[in-house]
Amino acid sequence: MTTARAIRLTEFGGPEVMHLDTVDVPAPAAGEVQLRQTAIGFNFIDVYQRMGRYPLPSPTGLGHEAAGVVDAVGAGVTDLKVGDRVVYMNAGVGAYAERRNVPADKLVRLPAGITDEAAAAVFLKAMTAQFLVKKTYHVQPGDIVVVHAAAGGVGQILCRWAKALGATVIGTAGSAAKCEVARAAGCDAAVDYTQADWVAQVVAATGGRKARVVYDSVAKDTFLGSLDCTAPFGMVVLFGGASGPAPLIEPELLNKKGCLFLTRPSVFPHNADTATFRANAKDVFDAMASGAVRASIGARFRLDQVADAHRMAEARANAGAIVMTP
Repeated sequence: MTTARAIRLTEFGGPEVMHLDTVDVPAPAAGEVQLRQTAIGFNFIDVYQRMGRYPLPSPTGLGHEAAGVVDAVGAGVTDLKVGDRVVYMNAGVGAYAERRNVPADKLVRLPAGITDEAAAAVFLKAMTAQFLVKKTYHVQPGDIVVVHAAAGGVGQILCRWAKALGATVIGTAGSAAKCEVARAAGCDAAVDYTQADWVAQVVAATGGRKARVVYDSVAKDTFLGSLDCTAPFGMVVLFGGASGPAPLIEPELLNKKGCLFLTRPSVFPHNADTATFRANAKDVFDAMASGAVRASIGARFRLDQVADAHRMAEARANAGAIVMTP
């Protein structure tokens, strides 16, 4: 038995409900390894869960991804050893911690060329981008792709990866400054979606052609406009709700807008099988090695500054990924 500092919640609400406590960490059970975590990733789902929008049992930890070093292995673990550098994104809530036990089948080894910080900054985001551009809609050369929140952690990765696959990429963001970040992330054009005519600007940016796929993680403020940016028989991929839930629509609206496809996928079901998860992770690591995926870190916080990290994210004041260190 050892101890570690970890973020715990006994109620849900604002950033102030997160507390840094000392918790007991037992020896790893069969099929588990114990990690000494070196870098912890932040994702907007952490905010939703802290607020109680996505209910968790109480008390609870927070966080879905981290990188670290294997310090101990439980019985039956044969594919990992002490000293291995690893990363995870779906090992149960509780990544906001110095040390924790994790099922071995939820881990993947890090290649030598990828740092712990880079892995923690992008792994869940890049795994999200991977299933979006390869599985949900397989982006092809010549496709027009619209990416909302293009200056965010997932958005920048999506833009670069879609561009590397040969697409024309139009990004949207919530300010002129963030549009500049989107352009730097590879967008052929960037539009401020807080402007009343943003849909017209998106369509004008491609000479009047609409998108084969629109990736929408903003939802409330963009969803109906996303339908108007999509070409006939195109797809709208709703994969988040940074501005709130998307408006309810009648299915007939998809017909009227051009026989559109609408889907609401998520990353975890796409990686539920261990072999599939590790194959998808290799795809991400290969994309990082090629430069198609980059660890664009916008801010760094210590674990005891977690409330500041959440406030920054909720204010949409960050451009790029947020990383925390124990």
